[in-house]
Amino acid sequence: MSPTAAQRLSQRAWRLLHVDAAQALVLADQALARAQARGDGAGAAWAELVRGFHQLYFALPSQAAHQLSQAEALFDAQGDRAGLILARTGCARALWRQGQVQAALNLLLPLRDEGVRLLRHDQRGVLLNAIAGCYSAQGRSAEAFAYMYEALRDAGPSRGHGFDAVLHCNLAHELLQLGDHDEALTQVERGLARCRELENGRLHSVLLVNRVICLTELGRAHEALDNVRQVAAAPRGSTGRGLVALHFESLALGALRAGEAELGRHLIAQAPPAPVLPEERLELALAQALLAQADGHRDQALAIMAAATPLLATQGDEAPGLRLLCGHAQLQSELLEATGDAAGALRALRHWQALQAQRARLASGARYQAAALETELLNLQHQLEANEAKRRATEQARAELAIANEALQRKVTEVQALQSKLVEQATQDALTGLANRRHLNDSLPGLVALALREAAPLAVVVIDMDRFKQVNDDHGHPAGDQLLTAFGKLLRQHLRRSDLPFRYGGEEFCVLMPHTAAIDAKHTIEALLQSWRDQAFSLDGGATLRDQSFSAGVADTINAPPTPVALLRAADQLLLLAKRAGRGRVLVPGAVAH
Repeated sequence: MSPTAAQRLSQRAWRLLHVDAAQALVLADQALARAQARGDGAGAAWAELVRGFHQLYFALPSQAAHQLSQAEALFDAQGDRAGLILARTGCARALWRQGQVQAALNLLLPLRDEGVRLLRHDQRGVLLNAIAGCYSAQGRSAEAFAYMYEALRDAGPSRGHGFDAVLHCNLAHELLQLGDHDEALTQVERGLARCRELENGRLHSVLLVNRVICLTELGRAHEALDNVRQVAAAPRGSTGRGLVALHFESLALGALRAGEAELGRHLIAQAPPAPVLPEERLELALAQALLAQADGHRDQALAIMAAATPLLATQGDEAPGLRLLCGHAQLQSELLEATGDAAGALRALRHWQALQAQRARLASGARYQAAALETELLNLQHQLEANEAKRRATEQARAELAIANEALQRKVTEVQALQSKLVEQATQDALTGLANRRHLNDSLPGLVALALREAAPLAVVVIDMDRFKQVNDDHGHPAGDQLLTAFGKLLRQHLRRSDLPFRYGGEEFCVLMPHTAAIDAKHTIEALLQSWRDQAFSLDGGATLRDQSFSAGVADTINAPPTPVALLRAADQLLLLAKRAGRGRVLVPGAVAH
């Protein structure tokens, strides 16, 4: 069915949400009025969706949640799954902004697979970015980075409708939590450069706040004073910084660290007196303590810090991030040193060092090297897109840009080929074409966790080809390689698509079978054993091998401790029993080897 006029107008408004936020709201209001006049449910749903997301950016999350719930009900009535996923994503984001992070994640994760399949470009980016934000709020940086970079892949400059600037902003926020201030500043500058092409005061203000935080953390707060004043002076409403106070605590810290006490005092006065989230209350306390120190009231500053100490122990969704925990420890050390309490200052400094070490461990876990490769590929792709746009705009540069595009395309191809080759080398066995042991070690923990979460068994099978050394000794290693290759092919042909076969090492193989108990896996592997016995192999020297067999042990998460090491050990022990019992058999827990 072709979209209605109101629906087309609403979807145009959606594309303008980050490009021109005020105009997007105007178009959404027009679309809603037109849809209501004509009983157009699809047009009304999209109009309400745009209005709800606009409120997410410029109003209170509770207001946005009400608007988005209306959109969700309209999409549900229309049977529009893509629209419904976007509306629920907005509802989850409203929960997250109110501190209900796990509730938001519980709403988002069931939408992920369907959303990735149905949504495109910036819409898919909105879903992935919302999931990333929840993981970020929980301190799970590796997951947050993975989703953010995937969202950036979908929402590039040519098809992201300005959402790429949001992603640069969020990447900067996450990098700040991990203490990588220089890279965070790079992401902020990319977002600000993109914002010069947009009419989105709120996004511009958030990027400037992140720039203030970056420069303050780098000890260059004086360079951020213009940005501090710029955000503070931005108008409230749909063209400025929004209808709520925008991180005046962060701005105050920047001003005070730059020695501007009066500006800091003015900014603290504009901050909400009782912020909703503990993290916001902690940052406000740091700014108030820093102001008291600037006024010469060190005892008062220490009292403010002491009153904020319980916030440090907040757990769960509302726990403060590492950046603020480090900021508290650093300021505590400075204040204690200034009052002559050297021992207390040293304790605070050591706590700060421990927090910095934790940040470094998290940064390592986020796998920056892989992210850097992805970023390089994205930058090259975006550069190609920008050059293509210039080529269409000017005939004079056509030849030069064609040469540049060709060179860039070669570079993209080289990077993609290198990336594919590295992934293949790291995770695939060249002889059998199966995944290798390294990939097994990466896959098994996740499947065990999934089995426990779903209360469904996971079977682990370890297989060893019988008398394989004798084949090598009698017929040479090429004959052994021929058997291994054939067995890999047999596994791929006979197993379910959900089953994962691996070459475990030498003549050993491993199969992971989700949603399968050991006894059911035994039947499958016994059928595989019979198929293997039925095969005949003609060797290069004219000899023929027949009646080959293997031995196997099968464990599952019901009968063995549900950890990767324990499952593999249990299956391996059963394999050993099968060998001792005469080979050519499959054993499960509780079986008797005859």
